[in-house]
Amino acid sequence: MRAIETVETVEIPDNVEGTLVGRVITIKGEKGELTRDFSHAPVKMSLNGKTVTVQASWPRKKEASMVGTVRSHIKNMIKGVTTGFTFKLKIVFSHFPMTVNVQGDTLIVKNFTGERSPRIIKIMEDTKVTVKGEDIIVQGINLEHVSQTAATIQNSTKITNKDPRVFLDGIYVYEHHEGFEQ
Repeated sequence: MRAIETVETVEIPDNVEGTLVGRVITIKGEKGELTRDFSHAPVKMSLNGKTVTVQASWPRKKEASMVGTVRSHIKNMIKGVTTGFTFKLKIVFSHFPMTVNVQGDTLIVKNFTGERSPRIIKIMEDTKVTVKGEDIIVQGINLEHVSQTAATIQNSTKITNKDPRVFLDGIYVYEHHEGFEQ
């Protein structure tokens, strides 16, 4: 039997502004501004003061789960504009010293396992990537962009068709948290 209604609410903090036009929500904070379109989701959204309400009437299983998903996205937007997100990656090599540089919106990995051509990784829109020694720090306010950039960097140096216990070269995510590194 289906539930009559599924309702989730998100409280917007005092130092954050939120606006809702249809199902497009904009969150503004001290770190920046994020806008997200939820028009694809089969939910109703409303903004009353500092409370965002996400609901679905007579939801099926997927529609009920979508209410929680939209709520989580809005919470992540609020965390992003207040504290931001940081992912740390470690550069690991044993035989061939790898060099990693940031040039504009790309990350260039040279001499990975002795390869002659460099590997070029695209950095997503509003994400900041810095290389400090053997660490790569990925920061930004949009969790999806920051985590996708970190995952793309890690997957670009994945070694296939070799024993992973022996060939450990690569770039690996070792820490992620809220807030920016100073």
